[in-house]
Amino acid sequence: MSSFAALAYLLSSVFFILAIYGLASPKTASRGNSYGMLGMALAVFTTLTLPNIANKGLILLAIFIGGSIGSFIALRVKMTTMPQLVAGFHSLVGLAAVLIAAAALWAPESFGILKLGKIKTASLIEMGLGLVIGAITFSGSIIAFLKLNGNFPAALNFGNQRLIGMVLAISSLILLVIFFITGSKDIFIALTIVSLLLGAFLIIPIGGADMPVVVSMLNSYSGWAASGIGFTLGNVLLIITGALVGASGAILSYIMCKAMNRSIFNVIFGGFSESGPAAKKDEEEKPIKQGSAEDAAFLMKGASSVIIVPGYGMAVAGAAHAVAEMSETLEKAGVEVKFAIHPVAGRMPGHMNVLLAEANVDYEKVLELEEINNDFRDTDVVYVIGANDTTNPAAKTDKTSPIYGMPVLDVESSRTVIFVKRSMAAGYAGVQNELFFRDNTMMVFGDAKKVTEEIVREL
Repeated sequence: MSSFAALAYLLSSVFFILAIYGLASPKTASRGNSYGMLGMALAVFTTLTLPNIANKGLILLAIFIGGSIGSFIALRVKMTTMPQLVAGFHSLVGLAAVLIAAAALWAPESFGILKLGKIKTASLIEMGLGLVIGAITFSGSIIAFLKLNGNFPAALNFGNQRLIGMVLAISSLILLVIFFITGSKDIFIALTIVSLLLGAFLIIPIGGADMPVVVSMLNSYSGWAASGIGFTLGNVLLIITGALVGASGAILSYIMCKAMNRSIFNVIFGGFSESGPAAKKDEEEKPIKQGSAEDAAFLMKGASSVIIVPGYGMAVAGAAHAVAEMSETLEKAGVEVKFAIHPVAGRMPGHMNVLLAEANVDYEKVLELEEINNDFRDTDVVYVIGANDTTNPAAKTDKTSPIYGMPVLDVESSRTVIFVKRSMAAGYAGVQNELFFRDNTMMVFGDAKKVTEEIVREL
């Protein structure tokens, strides 16, 4: 590699590190994105200038086709389907790792990994690991996409779950070792199939409440897959970039699990655990207090403090700008307004933060669970819009609940809770929310955006 290429790759790595650093805060996220795009543009340009790169015309054509498809998707995607988009992109990274490993095995001379007519053992190890991680990422991301899109059950448990998971895991390890030793194409194909099944099996049993962690973990897997294939390609930058993505995704997943009081190993290896307790379905009809947008406006107008708790339902209804307008209207009337964000609000990390940022909500008013949970007891009104599982008191009291032990927003300790929802349906985790039936809760049924806009008119 020339000195220019080495220096350019080093500069790209710095840009990628600055990108991840920038994405740590909404205030610097735009700058972080710019750094990431600049680093990638420099990386691609530098790679194309390397002397061992052939068929540059085909590569540029592939970049044009892929870039056009990506731009088309990015321009049309809605914020509500952003989690699905992220899961879809992860699957493509995993698939790329599998295909590169296959190309290296079938055409090793093109990769320079032959020694005395045979593929080097170190290269077989790199290819095997890249294949396994890539295949798991691909099939796992496909299942995650289907779950997030509502085309697959949020959690699917079945008999002999642990046994099947262990058989798949042990089989993949045995095949991986055999591949390291033999480099057999037949073993490669068998390993691919087993790894694809293992990836799907790992994600299928995971419940809806843990899906944000799953998205984050798949992000980490995709990074490690890319890093592994970087060794096969002999590309230092791909190794570094993959390691950055893999490590940052793993750290984020760990932080989220800590915030949810979940074991990261139980989330990652969900397919190896026995079926957990099913969500309880309330047989008896409990009484609720139902109100209107006019009632909600009256309560908030007379309040001195209001906390707004957004959830995925706000995203689906496209109500972020209406909520921001309601916040501004209340503040002009002298009401103190804050926003409470649960670590897994929405269906991927940071989903609600991005929605509120797009609606120009002041970052300083958007507080995380640990920052705001003690404020609820001194708050007059809490406005819950589309958040369900993250406000459910059952997580603290019902040991049979699938979300038991997960820290939730203590909205029930406020003086009044206004809960905006389309119906009495359970949340994404399939659990009925006990908050609906509390004496200090008023349910307002209807489309979240329309209800909020009507409240603004009343205010």
